[in-house]
Amino acid sequence: MSRSFDRYASVVFLLIGIIFIVESRRFSSTSYGSGVGPDLFPTGLGIILILLSIRLFYETFHYPSDSNGKLKLDWKRFGIVLIAAIGYALSLEWIGYVLATFLFLLIGFQTMERGKWLSSVLISALFSYGVYYLYVNVLQGTLPAFPLF
Repeated sequence: MSRSFDRYASVVFLLIGIIFIVESRRFSSTSYGSGVGPDLFPTGLGIILILLSIRLFYETFHYPSDSNGKLKLDWKRFGIVLIAAIGYALSLEWIGYVLATFLFLLIGFQTMERGKWLSSVLISALFSYGVYYLYVNVLQGTLPAFPLF
């Protein structure tokens, strides 16, 4: 990776993480019928983004010296994941959290590394249902349920 690009990107992501946290504080702390408020995920994502950006900035000091080689961007994979993310956002309410997340993760895993279908299906299924179970049953939040065809 490019040292200077990663440094700038880490600063931008750090600022975005701070904005996430500051703006999520404007949400109400709880919502009707839910023990978890709408500020939980944006705040958590902001904290994670800040920590990852600090780590990225730190790692740029350990990069080998810049070489003259050009980076080859993988536009095909980027396009597939971008379209899958847009499809995920558009289909979340319609097909439910578990199915939409399962399909998004499966497409993402197969885009990054073809093959290993069994592990991709298993991880996608366990993660999507596990997060749904924890959020809905343990934290008593609300997520779009299974599709109601």
